[in-house]
Amino acid sequence: MLVVGAGIAGDTIALMLGRAGWEVTVAEIAPGLRGGGQAVDLRGDCREVLIRLGLLDEVRTKLLFQRGAAWVNADGHPLATMPVEAFDGNGYVSKEELLRSDLSRVLHDAAGPEVTHLFGETVEALEDAPNGVSVRFRTAPTAEFDLVIGADGAHSRVRRLRFGPEESFRRPLGLAHAWFTMDETPETPSIDGWFLTHNTPGSRSTEVRPGHPGKQEVGFTFPATALPPRHDRAAQLALLDKVFADVGWRAPEFLAAARSAPDFALDTFDQIHVPTWYDGRVVLLGDSAWCASPLSGLGTALALRGAAELADAIEAADALRLPHRLSDALVAFEREMRPRALAAQRLFPGRVRQAAPRTEFGIHATAWLIRQVQDPRLEKVFRRLMAGRGHEVAA
Repeated sequence: MLVVGAGIAGDTIALMLGRAGWEVTVAEIAPGLRGGGQAVDLRGDCREVLIRLGLLDEVRTKLLFQRGAAWVNADGHPLATMPVEAFDGNGYVSKEELLRSDLSRVLHDAAGPEVTHLFGETVEALEDAPNGVSVRFRTAPTAEFDLVIGADGAHSRVRRLRFGPEESFRRPLGLAHAWFTMDETPETPSIDGWFLTHNTPGSRSTEVRPGHPGKQEVGFTFPATALPPRHDRAAQLALLDKVFADVGWRAPEFLAAARSAPDFALDTFDQIHVPTWYDGRVVLLGDSAWCASPLSGLGTALALRGAAELADAIEAADALRLPHRLSDALVAFEREMRPRALAAQRLFPGRVRQAAPRTEFGIHATAWLIRQVQDPRLEKVFRRLMAGRGHEVAA
């Protein structure tokens, strides 16, 4: 069994299949587990799958101190706030959140001897073989596997090799996002557990949220037009300087910090829609198959649930003992997960505009709406609206 990608989905399916008796190889193009300050919460499917894995207690030792979210003006004064207690803990920020990299580390460390990781490695070619898939790696020797699982993210190499070019499946949402970890200094303003967002006309926002002690997690959101190549960091930083040159609040401080951040990354907010997630003995999992974009707030939940459903389908089909039934497992997996993925991709009305309002009026209207939905008289209506669309009330 080969898993391509050592992210949340990849290491979860590797862990589960290893426990079920498979020998699993995980190929990860990065030289080690990826860092980065994206935060994930422990609600819904995240919590359920971690309980099943017996990892919830360990994961909870990694929680960040969170007070809630606040939208601030250029002077840092709040236009609207949403504390973690909002919607009984199901609001924009949860009490139980941790960095994605910490969750990834827990999942990775839980793997047993059945799982082998190849870091700095990826696939170059996939060819069907009589009893599996022949995989040509970048540097490792060619090998044959019963099943190849592409869990290598929205820019999946497995998907490109087997299903077609990314452009066939990518649906842009019109925004780009940069994020990185910033070290605090004695002069760094305290955020006191708050996730702060400063919106500026032109669909631009500057964000900072809690990280590990002594660190803050920073983000920039802006229109996704004429972006430089994904790996040209100098050009990406120059673009941020240009786009946020006239933005106040803490933007100059964050722009300066971005230059020395080891985990700086920039990408677009996109969704991935693939008509069928499997082809022969190759199957897609997580963002490779169904990326709903970070705006859905459900990426990690879908990754964990998807891994659990794929492992369950393989076990139910007895594919470990009867490999010819593997196709039945892949059909069952997609039948179970596709409705969940489609529900997550149906972003609630105005979600993109709410993330980055275009005008000053839009900024204040968004803040007004955030205040109004927390009014006890409207909260039940808001809950029904979100439930009808299959979403958690989350960012």
